[in-house]
Amino acid sequence: MKIALKIDVDTYRGTHEGVPRLVEVLKKHHAGATFLFSLGLDNTGRAIKRVFRPGFMQKVSRTSVVEHYGWRTLMYGTVIPAPDIGRRCAGILRNVRDEGFEVGIHTWDHVKWQDNVATADAHWTAREMQLACDRYLQIFGQRAHVHGAAGWQMNRHAYRLTQQLGFDYCSDTRGTHPFIPIHNAEIIACPQLPTTLPTLDELLGLNGLTVDNVAGYVLQLSAVPPSTGHVYTLHAELEGMKLLPVFEQLLAGWRAAGHELVSLKDYFEGLDVKMLPRHSVTTAKIAGRSGMLAFQGAEFLADMAA
Repeated sequence: MKIALKIDVDTYRGTHEGVPRLVEVLKKHHAGATFLFSLGLDNTGRAIKRVFRPGFMQKVSRTSVVEHYGWRTLMYGTVIPAPDIGRRCAGILRNVRDEGFEVGIHTWDHVKWQDNVATADAHWTAREMQLACDRYLQIFGQRAHVHGAAGWQMNRHAYRLTQQLGFDYCSDTRGTHPFIPIHNAEIIACPQLPTTLPTLDELLGLNGLTVDNVAGYVLQLSAVPPSTGHVYTLHAELEGMKLLPVFEQLLAGWRAAGHELVSLKDYFEGLDVKMLPRHSVTTAKIAGRSGMLAFQGAEFLADMAA
């Protein structure tokens, strides 16, 4: 079965330090992957206002945010000017592509998108997505084919824009299998490849899971994949740094089980798009993560539309 590896790159440090390490480890294990980049400013420090969000402080205490991100990153955009990731790391981004990995868009400004898009209007949403698309074109010389929303945060305008901006497929949601999204009875002609497995930062510190046993838990969850396989999301700031040994355990375990580790592109090309079911898109809570996330809802059946 195929397991698509989706790598969210949120910060300047994750891009500069975590991404090159992940490239080397993936090559070592002969694994494909899709790197989704934050292409504008790293305003991680402005995430401090999330302290008022229910469940945020519990997540911070469980996942050692300071340890993984570092104090400097946590001051970007406040005490320290926000670095422009796309400008400062363009060479690193192009090298990922040149090493044979799929590249795509995560966001322009990770914190700004994650904290505002849920209630943003069409103009705000279009501006943020267009900034990312323009920077991607500037760096890579061609348009992006895949988008994966920061923090799995979307709105109706963003879903429409995935179609209007010409993405071939997206991974903006959480769910169980690939689908054609429907928002308020409007079909969005851009397939969603949802993240199907929990992330390490959602698992660590809960139910007795630690860095010593969390890989085994994820391998157990993915032991018998669904017919469409799995999409696993990791982060350059976590699996690309202190949790790199855990990620290597996952890669080795999946390989030993006979799973094919691929990019979202390879995963998508193995699907019969004409046969993908239509599902509503909604929001839901995910264990171990604060806030509401874009989520695969109920299947839209033909008799429902009659």
